[in-house]
Amino acid sequence: MTELQPLSPAADKAAPAAKVPRQPGDGAVPAGVTHPKTIKSFVRRAGRTTTGQAKAFEDLGPRFLLPYAAAPLDAAAAFGRTAPLILEIGFGMGEATAHIARVRPDDNFLCCEVHEPGVGALLKRIGEQEIANIRILQHDAVEVIDHMLAPASLDGVHVFFPDPWHKTKHNKRRLIQPPLVAKLAARLKPGGYLHCATDWEPYAQQMLEVLGAEPLLANTADGFAPQPDYRPLTKFENRGLRLGHGVWDIVFVRRN
Repeated sequence: MTELQPLSPAADKAAPAAKVPRQPGDGAVPAGVTHPKTIKSFVRRAGRTTTGQAKAFEDLGPRFLLPYAAAPLDAAAAFGRTAPLILEIGFGMGEATAHIARVRPDDNFLCCEVHEPGVGALLKRIGEQEIANIRILQHDAVEVIDHMLAPASLDGVHVFFPDPWHKTKHNKRRLIQPPLVAKLAARLKPGGYLHCATDWEPYAQQMLEVLGAEPLLANTADGFAPQPDYRPLTKFENRGLRLGHGVWDIVFVRRN
């Protein structure tokens, strides 16, 4: 396995940097084109990019941000080495993502997120913590799966705390639905895993049912799984646990 070069520490205090242009096709629909009725992997959220995040975009974006292209990804070229490839769908502000990448340095992490402050926050963590095994696609993960990831190209998939869409009439907007799970299962190598986590019990039950109905996947537990040691408790999660809220992990593997 080729060694990754460490980063030099990134400075946080700097004048506001020029904003990096969004990658083509980051959720926009051309004029006159009706948007297909597909589940997107994200919801647009308001938020401002801080000075430190803007600096991280400028300094680290050229190395760690990948452009979206409707063509198969050359992961070895993107990461500069050959290693197990883990896809993360939605990483929020990147706290758990950075932790997992640090404790699993022998894996490559391809992380999809469209929320610009979240992308900036993860880039900032990459610089501060000298993380080299993350690449970011600021694009809808569903399109990335459809067009950039070949069958049997992934060793794992992480989907942590996707929007639960609490109202019954909005349940159809949830990310974990049979069509997406079928796509993910097809892109996992035999023995590769799909790890979902949520703090909303009705969604946890739906995840368990949907993954359990996918013929290419097998549950690693009798129902919900113990929390894998690589997934940290975030500040948000710790606060919820103190309030008596539950967290459910679901881990399935691709059948041989």
